[in-house]
Amino acid sequence: MDYTDSFSECDSWDYLANKIIPQIIKSKHPDERIRVWIAGCACGQEAYAVSMLLAEALGMEQYLQRVQIFATDIEEDALNWGRQGSYSDSELANIPCRFLSKYCKQIEQFYIFRPELRRSIIFGRHNLVMNAPIAKIDLLVCRNVLKYFDVKIHATILIRFHFALRDNGFLFLGKTESLINDKQIFIPVSMKDSIFTKAKNLSLQEHLQIRPESAKKKVPNSSDSQIIHFWQAAFQNSPFALLAVDFRGCLIMTNEQACTLFGLKDDDLGVRVQDLGIGQVANLGSLMKRLNRDRSLISKKNVEWTTSHGNHYFDIYITPIIKPNGSLIGANLTFVTIPLPNYQDSILVEIG
Repeated sequence: MDYTDSFSECDSWDYLANKIIPQIIKSKHPDERIRVWIAGCACGQEAYAVSMLLAEALGMEQYLQRVQIFATDIEEDALNWGRQGSYSDSELANIPCRFLSKYCKQIEQFYIFRPELRRSIIFGRHNLVMNAPIAKIDLLVCRNVLKYFDVKIHATILIRFHFALRDNGFLFLGKTESLINDKQIFIPVSMKDSIFTKAKNLSLQEHLQIRPESAKKKVPNSSDSQIIHFWQAAFQNSPFALLAVDFRGCLIMTNEQACTLFGLKDDDLGVRVQDLGIGQVANLGSLMKRLNRDRSLISKKNVEWTTSHGNHYFDIYITPIIKPNGSLIGANLTFVTIPLPNYQDSILVEIG
């Protein structure tokens, strides 16, 4: 894929900077996170472009405290390039010089982005067709990528993007791309600039019904087993480490990312998370009591986990799983790896 002209649509980037990013910031509390997903990031130029726009709008201190940018692609070589944050003149040709001088160091014919900006972007491998989407996204940028997929896959990816975005989130596409689906699941904010927002929230059944093949034939009612398989696949393919626990805090399910990160084994299933090595990361005993009382999402920021291999830092999201009658049956724990709080020049665990 050729991404060398990613910034040629200067008017659209100006619209993003002057209209969309201020809306996102205005919709947030002053200390609330802003989450961005650059899907199909290639070598990362667009991720750095968005980071500069947000840093300009928030100031660098607020940007480093509040912004999470996930830059994903299927190509490892491209991701490694992006992590380096080093580009030639031609690869950044349409980025204003004032941005380059402020956020980059120039060495001969190359620009190298400032270390704190590089560390603010989490590069990870992600397959748009196979992997579950990253959730609770405020701005999703996917430009000049969807045109490489056939109609069926194109529509499937858009459904996943719908899942990924917050209700007031924005989707930024390339001008060569179009929204293909039987239902209008996105509405234009600026058609000229290919910026969209969600049309409405869709139920799981509605998402299943807008599969591409449903245009010519009725979609049968999905069985309970189909729905269970759907969510199991989303759980296992998540780019983040996930744990599922019952109401006692005992481990009942984990995905490969969590097993690798925390050294979990099959023998750990059924064991209280508090009694495992991961127990030091999340004090699940007190958290389960709080979930049982409040029945609402709990988030823990900048949680440190110390191992023989060094320190890791996470944002942890604990989501209650509740029966229709209101009783708590368990919780889902999502671990999002974040850069070191003191911004040492290193990258921790990549997603995917």
